[in-house]
Amino acid sequence: MTFPRSSVGLALAGAVALAAAGCAAGTKPVAYSRMGLLGTLCKITTWGHAERAADAAFERIAEIDERMSANRAASEVSRVNTAAGVAPVAVSADTYSVILEAVAFSRRSEGRFDLTVGPLVKLWGIGTDDARVPSPPEITAALALVGWRDVTLSAADSTVFLRRPGMAIDLGAIAKGYAADEAAAVLAAKGVKTALIDLGGNVLTLGAKPDGSPWRIGLQDPDPSVPRGTHIGIIEFEGSRSVVTSGTYERYFVRDGVRYHHLLDTATGSPMANGLSAVTIFTTRSIIADGYSTLVFASGLERGRALVEATGGEVEALFFTDRFEVNATPGLQGLLKLSDARWQLKGW
Repeated sequence: MTFPRSSVGLALAGAVALAAAGCAAGTKPVAYSRMGLLGTLCKITTWGHAERAADAAFERIAEIDERMSANRAASEVSRVNTAAGVAPVAVSADTYSVILEAVAFSRRSEGRFDLTVGPLVKLWGIGTDDARVPSPPEITAALALVGWRDVTLSAADSTVFLRRPGMAIDLGAIAKGYAADEAAAVLAAKGVKTALIDLGGNVLTLGAKPDGSPWRIGLQDPDPSVPRGTHIGIIEFEGSRSVVTSGTYERYFVRDGVRYHHLLDTATGSPMANGLSAVTIFTTRSIIADGYSTLVFASGLERGRALVEATGGEVEALFFTDRFEVNATPGLQGLLKLSDARWQLKGW
């Protein structure tokens, strides 16, 4: 759970927005992009020119990045981590609300999603030039610092306190979703009716396409042996929705023939091994899609299904297994179109 899904230039992580075609004159898609925000390529596509609105949305994303990135020494998250075991730190309403949401996800998952995973993330360094396989004693020491119950929040003064020295929060599993939601709010406030926001694979659609055609979001093949950008199918839908994927192919390194991915198990301290290669979440708010993609992946197929079902249809999911099977929740079965014969759709 770290912002740079990779700090070394990550391609799109899971869902790739497919280009629109056949739009009437004056409503053609116009793409704007910024590299480096949230450690990735951020793209906003509007139907018709909306440069000022896009610039304002990118400024909002940059503000969130500056406050919440664990890789910026002056960020609010870094200040909270530096003060671990020493004193509470006052943070902005932005950061406080995202941390509050991350604590809720941690509680819901009984710690399988844990915002205090920072020591493990730093230890492994996956996605950086310092990636390595830590020793068992190092993993044990880092695991001892992971524990969401030791995060104390005070709404009265908007402070965050990590009770034990060495603890560290990492909002990388949730903050991009929040940034996408905020970018959409900025665009809407500026009068933009239709837009596609893509923050390194965290996709959020705004409104309906002017030509009435559905949104078509391509699904990255989670098989790491195929080139990035290879799609196994698409999701077609209408209206404002978010599509976010967590997968073992996003960031990894190989040592002695073993592939180590970035989704770390807070029980073992090592990359998760639960038979899943990716989970795609489909819902209205991107912060929910972002958090659930990690939470559900960490929970495995059976517990993950139960978590999704408990939302009563608010959250839909695709589970990609190591056996090239796709399990789709009922609400996605009619929207998913597979195009790769290796992958088989399984009933819920």
